[in-house]
Amino acid sequence: MFGAGGGTSSYQEAEETDLVILWGSNARETHPIFFHHLLRGVHNGARLVAVDPRRTSSGEWADVWLGIDVGSDIALANAMARVIIHAGLANKEFIERATTGYKEFARCVEAYTLEVAEKETGVPGYAIRDVALEYGRADKAMICWTLGITEHHNATDNVLALINLALLTGKVGRYGCGLNPLRGQNNVQGGGDMGAIPARMPGFQDLQEPAIHDKFSRAWGGAQFPTKKGYHLSEMFEAMEHGELTTAYIVGENPARSEADQTRAVRLLSGLEHLVVQDIFLTQTAELAHVVLPAAAGWAESEGTVTNSERRVQRVRRALEPPAGARDDVDIICDLAHRLGCDWGQPTAEQVWNECRSLSPMHAGMSYARLDELGGIQWPCPDESHPGTLFLHERLWSDPVEGPRAPLHAVEHDPPVDRLTKEFPIRLTTGRRLDSFNTGVQTNEYTSPLRRREALLISPADAQRLGIQDGERVMASSRRGSVEVPVRFEATLRPGLAFLTLHFPDQVATNILTIDATDPKSGTAEFKASAIRIEKLTAGATA
Repeated sequence: MFGAGGGTSSYQEAEETDLVILWGSNARETHPIFFHHLLRGVHNGARLVAVDPRRTSSGEWADVWLGIDVGSDIALANAMARVIIHAGLANKEFIERATTGYKEFARCVEAYTLEVAEKETGVPGYAIRDVALEYGRADKAMICWTLGITEHHNATDNVLALINLALLTGKVGRYGCGLNPLRGQNNVQGGGDMGAIPARMPGFQDLQEPAIHDKFSRAWGGAQFPTKKGYHLSEMFEAMEHGELTTAYIVGENPARSEADQTRAVRLLSGLEHLVVQDIFLTQTAELAHVVLPAAAGWAESEGTVTNSERRVQRVRRALEPPAGARDDVDIICDLAHRLGCDWGQPTAEQVWNECRSLSPMHAGMSYARLDELGGIQWPCPDESHPGTLFLHERLWSDPVEGPRAPLHAVEHDPPVDRLTKEFPIRLTTGRRLDSFNTGVQTNEYTSPLRRREALLISPADAQRLGIQDGERVMASSRRGSVEVPVRFEATLRPGLAFLTLHFPDQVATNILTIDATDPKSGTAEFKASAIRIEKLTAGATA
């Protein structure tokens, strides 16, 4: 947040806050460890509000569920902000001292009356008002979100709308308050922290700043490397489309199944002049590769660190040796570097980490010994006497503010790109389930008592309207393609809304249906909002 890509709060604070708004996140199934902390907060008296198109298993624990229409999050957030302002609950002292852009923001949200918001979101105006007042009046409150907010064509603006609410009420930079993006996969936070972001070096240092470039160049023996922003994933596929990117090196990713508009993704990957895949399994992407480099499983067969959603860096220890032929990622990369003319030797995981913390100020105090002793440390940790940072942005409460002020942003509601029409009248949203992981590569070969075959979940009302029986196979079609899929009735879905996961691409190629419209700021595709139609197949076809 505000220049550092990490949640502002700790898990401990979720246990001791007054209110949690879980926005676009089914944390019970997708972030179960965090959800246990959240439930401790509920048992300690915290109120829980779930904002989600589906009444998920997380929503079942909530005091209030706002069943928002897919893609209308900004309209809801702006309407809540308007209620807070009109009720006199805006923290004027904090806004004046610690923020910028308030006047423009206030003008923007003034148009989002409860009547307008109810029309755009499908949430009753009184419910929007009540949640806004509860958030505005709470002493301590947190907003947590995940892919339900970020997998949209306007993902960045969605996040900014939530940040606005925290800044408007002064609910950031204090214990028990904050803004928390729950990371979609294990160590996604660590990947970003280590520089797996265009134009960012470890510690979110800007590659385009000459001083940062010079620091890394000196540390790496005068190495010359680009000083301008690179491609993010969506831009890579655009560059493939135009013949500007002809070679790719893919590590631990399965874009042939995970990318939106799967048909296009497979076509572009298949057309590369040279594709290298480094992975622990022969994924569908690896099957397209010219070279496959078998890697060790980082969570069990490697040494290193991992960072979770509360910014806590923790040790990972090798539990067993990799199978014959598989090697640690670091060893593979160092050998590849050697063949390209760079002698990096064969550093241990600890040596790699020490180099990182010598260059990243926010990791500087995190020696292996301290990580072991303290059971992990939350960044920033600038030196070895520092205990780590429980929550971020306390500086905003200094008078005067230390460092730059936090900007409020005027953002406008922008509906999903894939519009609903008579031809495509059903809104398809996608997500995950507790028992499975991402495209299923690491989980589908294991049985689970929680698991059922993939099915298109629809409301009983839609099934009755379409004349479809529970378990019947149907044809689901979007503007990009069609898949055959069994139907399963789901009472928690409202009419007009359908749900699929991407866990079982061999059963149902979900991402043939999804749209690759992307947020220009983050590069995230709009997985959460596709328009489909559902058609009956031959009479009696069942799964």
